[in-house]
Amino acid sequence: MASSPSGKPVLYSYFRSSCSWRVRIALALKGITYDQVPVNLLKDGGQQLAIIEYLEETRPNPRLLPQDQKKRAQVRMISDHIVSGIQPLQNLAILQRVGEKKLEWAQHYITNGFQALEQILKHTAGRYCVGDEVSMADLCLVPQVYNAERYKVDLAPYPTITRINKALLELEAFQVSHPTKQPDTPAELRA
Repeated sequence: MASSPSGKPVLYSYFRSSCSWRVRIALALKGITYDQVPVNLLKDGGQQLAIIEYLEETRPNPRLLPQDQKKRAQVRMISDHIVSGIQPLQNLAILQRVGEKKLEWAQHYITNGFQALEQILKHTAGRYCVGDEVSMADLCLVPQVYNAERYKVDLAPYPTITRINKALLELEAFQVSHPTKQPDTPAELRA
């Protein structure tokens, strides 16, 4: 993340990138105004930045990682499960290599990941992924559910994931950061 001449942070973002979306949610939750520069991930491979931990360390309120060590470990476990175990398998480069079976591929790996995630969340969830405070895990969950819907995954077997996602989508930070509301969203995909 760079700074603009106005001193505001600059987020290089692609409207439908799960990574960018997680950062947009964090920025909105923390009340950080920023300039956005669209990056087309379909052209020349694009760029990715991992900055949520940086935001947490430099602007700790509201917290995205609980103070309680056990809950903080649970948040990181859930986040890692989503961003390392589920989401990368739907990245554009992977799906292009899979070819004609990309829908089946994405459904298979999202379903496998959600089966494990549903069991984890049964033990950690309150209103959100870990208790009743929004955390980094929630920032990871919503974009992944959006991808599951894009790839027509049946969400009925995942009532905890569905309930948490619905609660999160009611929050302003999740609404303003949604891919259908970004400056680079194609007109036909806008909300």
